[in-house]
Amino acid sequence: MYDLLVVGAGPYGLSIASHAVSAGLNVRVHGRPMASWRDHMPRGMFLKSEPWASNLSDPGGRLSLAAYCAGRGTEARHGHPIPVETFAEYGLWFARNAVPEIDEHLVTRVAPVPGGYEALTADGRPLRARTVALAVGVMPFVEIPPALRGLGPSLVSHSSHHSDLDRFRGDDVTVIGGGQAALETAALLAEQGTRVRVLARTDGLSWNDVPPPWQRPWWQSARSPHSGLGCGWRNWFYSERPGLYRRLPEATRARVAGTALGPAGAWWVRDRLEPAVEVLLGHEVTAARAVAGGVRLDVRDLTSGSARALETGHVIAATGFTARRERLSLLCDELRTGLAVVADGSPAVGRDFESSYPGLFLAGLVTASGFGPAMRFVHGATYTAGSLVRGVRRHLRATAHHGTVPAPPRERTAATAAR
Repeated sequence: MYDLLVVGAGPYGLSIASHAVSAGLNVRVHGRPMASWRDHMPRGMFLKSEPWASNLSDPGGRLSLAAYCAGRGTEARHGHPIPVETFAEYGLWFARNAVPEIDEHLVTRVAPVPGGYEALTADGRPLRARTVALAVGVMPFVEIPPALRGLGPSLVSHSSHHSDLDRFRGDDVTVIGGGQAALETAALLAEQGTRVRVLARTDGLSWNDVPPPWQRPWWQSARSPHSGLGCGWRNWFYSERPGLYRRLPEATRARVAGTALGPAGAWWVRDRLEPAVEVLLGHEVTAARAVAGGVRLDVRDLTSGSARALETGHVIAATGFTARRERLSLLCDELRTGLAVVADGSPAVGRDFESSYPGLFLAGLVTASGFGPAMRFVHGATYTAGSLVRGVRRHLRATAHHGTVPAPPRERTAATAAR
């Protein structure tokens, strides 16, 4: 039986595995390394976060993005966006140097058993571990607006469903959303000759500013410090102090998780988008149906209430991800439905990212309501990996001393999970 099974091999899963190996744990990792970055982001995209805020985490801090780039004769520089392809290659390099052998067979089911958990892999193999860390990324939580859900993938897709956009050359595409994914996807489509428009509920697009220089007068840094989520003391708190963020009242955490760092485009997308892409703001799709040649959208003006029809060849919903408990489909029914949740429907987690079910730990987007907006970005992996592995070690010591096994989920609540 393994000490820890890590489910997922993206930035969070690889970082957790690296810390667990360093701690001397018997670790098993399942997942395709950097799968979201390799399979679900079109060529030509860039990381929105700064290079220094995009590191995977190893205990010694030696395997940074800057170290990887230096080894290739390039430089990861502040204010210079990193291509997604480079970041994916960095993650693979990190895995080779920091993580034991990774089994790329996906885990399809996790269930509690005496003394821990049993997982079933896609090729039918069972394996057991005393603890499990779910680092499943964002793909289980894809959000498509209700009005579009009745149409098949040939007509409607999510922005994360595309490793390239070549299939849309010469087509007409409508992108739904007003954030980075929508705006960068639209810019890439326009640059390849696709007729494209952006449709968003917001009445105005937001754009992130060009980051100030890394070296600047002390008084500027004191007034608005750099952080992994951008400049300013509020962003610094969200990104650099997740443990303190977790101590905020639950209502405050829910509000911040839902509103902080709202939809905005990176500064380097603006000049590519504005001259080339039609933008229809203050509108929402109320209904959609298949027609000859594509999709007919019924669109409502949110200011006047007036309606109009719009026909397009394909709709790309760049509408983000919603991390709810019920979307953790690889957990058995007993385990999934028994997990305590917080107000937004995401699982409750304690100080070490342990869920309400002892020995089951969560990482990444699914913990943003507990630990803040940093968990929506690579930057949150560093805090998560160290804290989570400490929690695993505490759990293993407790079970070794007392012979405890996971309690039935009905005996656990959000309040006990938060301790």
